[in-house]
Amino acid sequence: MDPKQLTRQLMDFNKSAFDQSYKMIKILHDQTENIVLRFLERSNWITEDGKKVVKEWAKVCKKGSEYFKDCADENYKKIADYYTRSENKKKT
Repeated sequence: MDPKQLTRQLMDFNKSAFDQSYKMIKILHDQTENIVLRFLERSNWITEDGKKVVKEWAKVCKKGSEYFKDCADENYKKIADYYTRSENKKKT
């Protein structure tokens, strides 16, 4: 088997595993955020400023997670493009 083809298959598997793991982590993050926000709504002893800080922190975490996913997707796309170009050169 061609090493480039094997490497491409491994990268495809790796991307699939990453995508599934990211989806599970996102579900866990969303559920945790819902629990925390419900807790904040019912907590009289937490100040409004404290609630605002926690909500802002949740937004920052979500943006960071989305940025990480976008970067990973972009890099997987670069790798796929590299192997596509490499396969096209091999055919010609």
